[in-house]
Amino acid sequence: MTDRLLHAVRGILFDLDGTLIDSNFFHTVCWWQAFRQHELDVPTAVIHRSVGMGADQLIPHVLSEAGLADEPDADMLTAAHAALYAAYWPRLRTLPGSRQLLRRCHEAGLTTVLASSAGEAELTVLTRLLDCDDAVDVTTSSADAGASKPAPDIVQVALDKAGLAAQDCLFVGDAVWDVQAAGRAGVSCIGLESGGTSAAELLEAGAFATYRDAQDLLHHSEEWLNT
Repeated sequence: MTDRLLHAVRGILFDLDGTLIDSNFFHTVCWWQAFRQHELDVPTAVIHRSVGMGADQLIPHVLSEAGLADEPDADMLTAAHAALYAAYWPRLRTLPGSRQLLRRCHEAGLTTVLASSAGEAELTVLTRLLDCDDAVDVTTSSADAGASKPAPDIVQVALDKAGLAAQDCLFVGDAVWDVQAAGRAGVSCIGLESGGTSAAELLEAGAFATYRDAQDLLHHSEEWLNT
């Protein structure tokens, strides 16, 4: 970890899906089913590598990667995914170390932010599952930003709501889209492999460090916390 970060960190922004919540593969299956409902046969690997984008970015990206020229109704596809995914909400679990990591950051004096682009209903489910409201200072939702990741909108909104400067913060995410969004907002990003993306891919996207999951990041907290 570089010394230039250790003296400056005042806030930390967290992605949720695949970072704190074990949900990426549920998203993959539900997007696959939604595409199939529209008679679009998309490989699950293509979908999984796109999870982390919002629907506005994911749908055209997946179709392009799959070599499909179709232009389905994006709103209907998004609604189908949302309905399918809601059925999995009771099965969602936090990833190892998630709650403890949030509490460690808060206790260390960092402004702790959930920089989520989930809808309000889904966000309520995720934050209830985390059960760390007392350790979270600011939360964002899809209503707060225009374009989703890899656009920097949600990261910038999170910074603005928390009253933080980009150079004073870290972003923790699990997808290349998190890393790219953070980079475009000027925030240094730590990558976690817990969403199914390799350390090599996260580093290539611009992460300055990677860890296995939230538990591993917590275990190495002395490398990036100010304390």
